[in-house]
Amino acid sequence: MNWRALILFVLPAATQANFTVEDLLQHKDNEWWAPCSAQSGTLDTQQSIMAAEPFPPWLASFTGLTAWPQDNPPYIPLDYVDLATVPNHIAKRELGVCDGVERTACSFDCHLCIAYDDIRTCNKISQTFDDGPSPSTPKLLEMLPSKTTFFVQGVNVVRFPEIFREQHRQGHLLASHTWSHPNLASLSNEEIVAQLQWTNWAMNATAGIIPRYFRPPYGSIDNRVRAIVRMLGMQSVLWDRDTFDWKVNAGIKTSPEVVEEVEEWKRQGGGWGLILEHDTTIKTVNVGLDVAKALGPNQLTVAECVGQTQWYQDPARLGNQPRRGRRAA
Repeated sequence: MNWRALILFVLPAATQANFTVEDLLQHKDNEWWAPCSAQSGTLDTQQSIMAAEPFPPWLASFTGLTAWPQDNPPYIPLDYVDLATVPNHIAKRELGVCDGVERTACSFDCHLCIAYDDIRTCNKISQTFDDGPSPSTPKLLEMLPSKTTFFVQGVNVVRFPEIFREQHRQGHLLASHTWSHPNLASLSNEEIVAQLQWTNWAMNATAGIIPRYFRPPYGSIDNRVRAIVRMLGMQSVLWDRDTFDWKVNAGIKTSPEVVEEVEEWKRQGGGWGLILEHDTTIKTVNVGLDVAKALGPNQLTVAECVGQTQWYQDPARLGNQPRRGRRAA
């Protein structure tokens, strides 16, 4: 398959999202998964996978922009976000730099501090997947034995909208993982708002949903970041079990080694937990499927873990939040 020719075929839609051909060619041939059309009838060609989501008129009217942003989305003031109330005594910091970070900041990545409303575990050991959607995600959608939680990047939602819509159609829980995966603790308050709000808009434009749950990239969260997350109506989700599946991509860990660790968790009586995984490449997806086979089909979404039946936010509670009608499945 000539992927460059294919991408040029759909490039008019892609250019509306400010993506170049080189951006869209980041996935090598062996990372593509062509699912059966019988399951959903929507993801049977790479054309549908690669057609980027057009920038919606309602968002253009609200923001004054004409295209989806790239990695650093602009800050747009919102009625219900009052940055004057954010605890600014907590300083910005780079990832892994914890010297001088006070315990009162409640940093998860520095001190494993959990706030009163953070979700970190589940009463039934369950998988979660970060960083998608990607062209490898459809293999998970076709082969996972139970519903799961996907923490998505906004930039990938608008890059691969049909995959995102298929995740929603299949009944998986879709949650925010920022727009472009920065270390939030290193950003200004306005930059944090932009990373979260643009992801919300992308999810709303693509599937008519506004996320209720959010996971910080790298687990980089403190009380300053949490305050902004709460203003946007979301609850932070962390994890207490990590497969380190990214090491399989690097060739320093194998899928059988990951599965053996999962089996050891079970042997130790650990029938609880939230597992951190990724749906970014075929290698990590295959690891996820091996783990799913080891755990069985009775896993829970994050919302089910905490007994929440309303998986997404009600747009009516938001002030000047642009809204749209739900797109027909």
